[in-house]
Amino acid sequence: MTIEISELDNGLRVVTDTMLEAESIVVGAWVGVGTRHEPWRANGVAHLVEHMMFKGTKKRSAYALSTAIEKNGGMINAHTTREETAYYARVLPEDLATVCDVVADMLRHSLFNLQELEREKKVIIQEIGRDLDSPEDHIFDLVHIVAFPKQTIGRSVLGSVDVIQKLPRSVIIEYVHRYYCAANMVIVGAGRLDHKSFVAHVKKRFGSLAKGKLAKREKAYMAGGVHILPKDIEQLHMVMAFGGASLHSHDVYATQLLGILLGGNTSSRLFQKVREKRGLVYTVSAGHAALQDIGLFQIYAGTDPARIQELIPVICQELKDVSSHITSQELARAKAQCRADVLMGKENVMRRAEVLGHQLLAYQKPIASEKVLDKLVSVTVDQTQNIAKKLFSQKSVFTVMGPTKNLGMDNPIDRIMAS
Repeated sequence: MTIEISELDNGLRVVTDTMLEAESIVVGAWVGVGTRHEPWRANGVAHLVEHMMFKGTKKRSAYALSTAIEKNGGMINAHTTREETAYYARVLPEDLATVCDVVADMLRHSLFNLQELEREKKVIIQEIGRDLDSPEDHIFDLVHIVAFPKQTIGRSVLGSVDVIQKLPRSVIIEYVHRYYCAANMVIVGAGRLDHKSFVAHVKKRFGSLAKGKLAKREKAYMAGGVHILPKDIEQLHMVMAFGGASLHSHDVYATQLLGILLGGNTSSRLFQKVREKRGLVYTVSAGHAALQDIGLFQIYAGTDPARIQELIPVICQELKDVSSHITSQELARAKAQCRADVLMGKENVMRRAEVLGHQLLAYQKPIASEKVLDKLVSVTVDQTQNIAKKLFSQKSVFTVMGPTKNLGMDNPIDRIMAS
């Protein structure tokens, strides 16, 4: 077992995944807060905080933070999701002390300078604009808004222009003070490093971090609904979604496999039936996004607006068919895809750090890849069909963006699936 975990006196968990064969290390902080933990009137603050952590500390300017890592060939980055925010850097093993110091400096001593804040707000507003100009991205924000109405989990990770423009520095400081604490954080190291040495580096820099309290989240519930957004673009983009299994559900593995065999690759049912045999789309996909207490099974397609009335019944028919007939061969292919993804991911230092950080936040412990594979392999055809029946008998979410003159305002998915 290459994974070791220690806990500092303040409750901060420090975890390593040692890879002696690796030529690099990844060091990062995974924080168990994201969009769904934001104050209602501060949508986008989690993502804004992520940006501001790179904008200068008491002893390093924004430029100095970057060059400390990049001068020796390393890279540093971060991301925000609906449930997590992560900061991570990949460097050579000899830069362990430097990378630990930089990550700690960012998370513990950022200044949130007012001038930098106003400048970064403009950057994020441009990022929001880019998202709005990318229908294949923005359509998934619309899905969450409709699926999770009046819930923080349903809001955009980026926030809105109006909110970002007006967000005061005091809200940002309060958010960091409340959530960036030992109870909500995991420090991860992966690659060619020693656990004891890594813990010593982390203790030196994070040992005095306040313990704090574990972040709470409102319970999510899913609603069905329709959102039709006319937009003057060439293609029509659509997503149909159904409530799925959470990260902690026994059904999560079968649901993941269902997503793969339906639309996870070029040999999947939807790709073969919708694109290869009928030429109705350039892109079609299906997949399951599992969160702490809920999941969202989503099917995406981009098509010629004139062909949407032909496309929807074809997809719905596949959803009906997969609920009653799955072959052992196609389930085996889906399992093989999952297995390869898990095993190939073990070769990647960054992937191992990401998986470890996510698992410690989601499950409070690492999950051995062998255990994950055992659960995937044990899924049966009957279980997968039953999951499909359960999923596709629910009220759906249907979102469309693009030239919508060939569409009504009702939900054709529920009507077709019920027929």
